[in-house]
Amino acid sequence: MCPRGINGGAVGGGAQAAAEWGSRGLGPTTSPSPTEHPSQVGELCPPAGPTPLVNSDAITMPPKDDPETAKLRKELEDLVNKIKEEQKKVADTTMAEACASVGDAPKVRLVTRKNLKGHINKVNSVHYSGDNRHAVSGSLDGKLIIWDTWTGNKIQVIPLRSSWVMSVAFAPSGNFVACGGMDNMCTVYDVNNRDSTGAAKITRELLGYEGFLSSCRFLDDNTLITGSGDQKITHWDLEKNVKKQEFTGHNGDVVTMSLSPDNNTYVTGSVDQSCKLWDARSPDCKQVFFGHTADVNSVCFHPSGQAFGTGSEDKSSRLYDLRSDQQLAQFAPPSGQPGFTSCALSSSGRFIMCGADDNNIHIWDTLKVQHNGILSSHENRVTSISMSTNGMALCSASWDQNVRVWG
Repeated sequence: MCPRGINGGAVGGGAQAAAEWGSRGLGPTTSPSPTEHPSQVGELCPPAGPTPLVNSDAITMPPKDDPETAKLRKELEDLVNKIKEEQKKVADTTMAEACASVGDAPKVRLVTRKNLKGHINKVNSVHYSGDNRHAVSGSLDGKLIIWDTWTGNKIQVIPLRSSWVMSVAFAPSGNFVACGGMDNMCTVYDVNNRDSTGAAKITRELLGYEGFLSSCRFLDDNTLITGSGDQKITHWDLEKNVKKQEFTGHNGDVVTMSLSPDNNTYVTGSVDQSCKLWDARSPDCKQVFFGHTADVNSVCFHPSGQAFGTGSEDKSSRLYDLRSDQQLAQFAPPSGQPGFTSCALSSSGRFIMCGADDNNIHIWDTLKVQHNGILSSHENRVTSISMSTNGMALCSASWDQNVRVWG
């Protein structure tokens, strides 16, 4: 069956974030032309009817590993298993056991403060500005919208050259926004300057990707970090419009990233089911974290900078500690059904929130490892959530075409 995801219909799961449509609900692995987009996904599919016969001679089977590659793969698997065994030896307690004497946290009672309506197609990403007031959202309607989350008003509507957006980012200063997706590029806009059409001026178009752009984050106004479907992480010097660093560390598409509070390190998640810690000042991977059994769709740094949370297609959220180099806790929804698309930690680190396939945002007490509540208002899959830097509000984006502000 041909996948559907733009104008309705559930989407099947799969391994690769671009090809699966299930983890992001976007488009085909091959990017459409920036100027030509099908009005419906059905136009990308073959016509209904009998499947034409295929010449078996034309089918190319994937090559098997040669003996040397198979040997190296086995050595790597054995090494990973050995690391996991060593981690278990020092894991002498669990988070719930260590915090048994800690009192229960009160029920989180967030309500929708603003329902931001303006998009006319699925909203795939949202990100708060550093001023705790403005947020940017990106949708398959081919628009970025900058919102005043206090009033609910639109500040700017930015038309995109490609509607296949997967990730948006606000610079901490609020002067720039960036976006990218199935167009295999990252575009940076200056929100304080307009072009001849009155839209935000494009300051940079960052090219050279061999796969979709899945994530982007500003270190500052002059430095941007991106993750992409070609398994690469790239540091850009926006002032000079050049790549500062480019390196490959994951064995699959890089689909998410989160900066530490001091901006010196960041963590990435991938369809290879692992998370990696990087130093923004060097290209070296510092730590690797295992545990998930499916795509890691989202990561979020703990406010202390010593831990991070995750949300995965394997229907679990996890908390990892950098100092102990392993998982501290695992969180699952009461129903055990939805996969998680996004995650965020509260400003205290006591609560972790995850947007899910079941249209809800699930909340857990990270110390007691208990499900604390559900935020239910969206009418379709929650694709992205973003916590304001002061921890006073949460933004969520959904396939129901709306962005909600919770507080």
